[in-house]
Amino acid sequence: MEARNAVAKKKVVIVDDHPIVRQGIRALLERESDLSVAGEAEALGDALKVIEDSAPDIAIIDIALKGSDGLELIKSIRYTDKELPILVMSMYEEALYAERVLRAGANGYIMKESVNDSIVKAVRQVLGGDIYFSDAARLRILQGVAGAREDDGDSPVDRLSDRELEVFRLIGNGKGTRQIADQLSLSVKTIETYRAHIKEKLNLENASELVQSAVQWVENQKSA
Repeated sequence: MEARNAVAKKKVVIVDDHPIVRQGIRALLERESDLSVAGEAEALGDALKVIEDSAPDIAIIDIALKGSDGLELIKSIRYTDKELPILVMSMYEEALYAERVLRAGANGYIMKESVNDSIVKAVRQVLGGDIYFSDAARLRILQGVAGAREDDGDSPVDRLSDRELEVFRLIGNGKGTRQIADQLSLSVKTIETYRAHIKEKLNLENASELVQSAVQWVENQKSA
């Protein structure tokens, strides 16, 4: 009778490039009687395989992954699976990424600083078919949809495309053009084009200003 009445646990896959973070999320989720971690991954290719093999009920994905980007993973998942609930977690500012992950196909966004208090609530809300964002991000998205948001106060970084932002982040993490090209499986010429677009959009004069701006942005995200 006990086995018959037991609630089937919802399977979670955790995708993050830091093993300690994955362990922490696993510990938080597996305290719950209705949740279990079915697999972990640190990069796009491994994540797609784990998701295919374990058929999870939800995927938790970090923005910054080993050798790739969480936005690209979300888009890759959505290419073959339109229904899998996806919750993004990141140290990066929600104001910059919330709309991007929503456009990519995710169902929610949680800042890593809020994980201990809110990860279980966020997972259950997304599993229930709802969107999970902070109240501030919800308001920002709704204002954008309604055309009521003033964009004058937005950061210039908001003007970057998803791929440009990924390149900008990698520059800020100390990666050179060749390293970024290899990591993203793109040509050096393509990365140079992205760099030129970033400089233009951020009104930067040269490569030195680009690197300085990118490093400062990454540091600000870490200390936010």
